[in-house]
Amino acid sequence: MRTRYDRLIAELREAAQPERPAPPELTPYLEKVRRHAYTVTDADVQRLKDTGFGEDEIFEHTVSAAVVAGLERLDAGLRALR
Repeated sequence: MRTRYDRLIAELREAAQPERPAPPELTPYLEKVRRHAYTVTDADVQRLKDTGFGEDEIFEHTVSAAVVAGLERLDAGLRALR
């Protein structure tokens, strides 16, 4: 199924780089972003900062995980429509 957003979606897929490995210390946080983003708190981010991650690095990984999760949901929805 084609949508008017196909080009944008392709660009998002490329930019999100889901195959890029994240540092293992980020895995629980990124899994939380991917599955239950609404439960992420300032304390989660602060724990990462306390571990030595910078705000920019946390932000980039957060956005990447969120975009990938959104694209996975889009794919599931489009499959359901087929």
